[in-house]
Amino acid sequence: MGVQHISNGSGRQSGKWSRRGILAALGAVPAGAALAGCSSSADASATTSGKGATASVKSATKKATITVTPVSGTTKADFSSPVSVTVTDGTLASVTVTGNDGSTLAGTFDDARTKWTSSRNPYSGTKYTVTAKAKGASDETVATFTTKSPGETFVGYFTPEANSTSGVGMPVSINFTHAVTDRAAVQKAITVTAEPAVEVVGHWFSDTRLDFRPETYWASGTKITLSLRLKDVESSDGVYGVQSKDVTFHIGREQISTVDLATKKMVVKRDGATHATYPVSGGNAQHTTWSGIMVISERFKQTRMESSTVGLGDEYDISDVPHAQRLTTSGTFVHGNYWASTSVFGHENTSHGCVGLHDAKGAGDSSVAGYKFYESSMLGDVVIVKNSGEKTVEASNGLNGWNLSWADWKAGSAV
Repeated sequence: MGVQHISNGSGRQSGKWSRRGILAALGAVPAGAALAGCSSSADASATTSGKGATASVKSATKKATITVTPVSGTTKADFSSPVSVTVTDGTLASVTVTGNDGSTLAGTFDDARTKWTSSRNPYSGTKYTVTAKAKGASDETVATFTTKSPGETFVGYFTPEANSTSGVGMPVSINFTHAVTDRAAVQKAITVTAEPAVEVVGHWFSDTRLDFRPETYWASGTKITLSLRLKDVESSDGVYGVQSKDVTFHIGREQISTVDLATKKMVVKRDGATHATYPVSGGNAQHTTWSGIMVISERFKQTRMESSTVGLGDEYDISDVPHAQRLTTSGTFVHGNYWASTSVFGHENTSHGCVGLHDAKGAGDSSVAGYKFYESSMLGDVVIVKNSGEKTVEASNGLNGWNLSWADWKAGSAV
């Protein structure tokens, strides 16, 4: 290529270049071209954006980290708190929690799907497996933990028996093996439902007894379901329930018997119609019979009755009382009586507080009133006593909560 002549300081032109001059001149041209012609603002931006895009890709591919609480491997995990699963640098695609008892824990995600929380607490004494996966991840996170067992437990014994059929007055009564201090927590874990539907409310008679009933007697043919969800419910400090079960009962025909101790007769009504009328003998002036609404809670074809068990010393001890049906915890029965003259029934009140009907020794004579009434009755039947000269029986004395008004009954609920 041609190179122009450059004059020297004397104004003379030289026909030769020094090595240093040539190199300097040749070096200057490419440098200038590189600055002015081989680069642009657009190319510079592209270079900068390329570095940023590389950083973003690295950030997006950062591995999601899943954390399970309780920590995997825990052998005595707390069962009074829910299970939680959280994720960082990602979102949760799925979470399943399964117990070795076959149960599962359902749960919900937060709005961002970065946290899942079980809807209820895990059961005590159970091993759980948690399987969680983040969106876009190829691998699942699997964690296991075992909850501790409670130190002290309680159960509720219920009346009536499962799958039994009872009269229309039968409440659902539950007696607990330990005193309950947190009544609300325990009552919330128990539901009683009826078909056909009716409002059913619980009433606490003591710290160990909770009964359920509707406002009026059950309708004939009602199906009742008792749902106990007491497992791991803390009834008092450090005492937990163990039951989780459903139990059904049925209500049979309606039988309501009214004992009038002024007329000394008992009228038995079946589904609203008079079924039978029997002469009776009630409590004498010194041992009056409780008045009010009572429910048959126990039945014995024959049983022993001893006065010392009801605070009456040694006044009587009869080993074979026929056709005895309990009305109160304190010892009131409606029962057969073979030792009194037949002339007593319908004319005199001579008992120590029970309602007696004429009967035969041995409980085998089907012609007598005691036998007939017993055979027509069932647990849960209602027996109403009036004109006895005694005050109304306490609602807690037997299964006799019907003596409370609906308002008073509901006032005994803890929820």
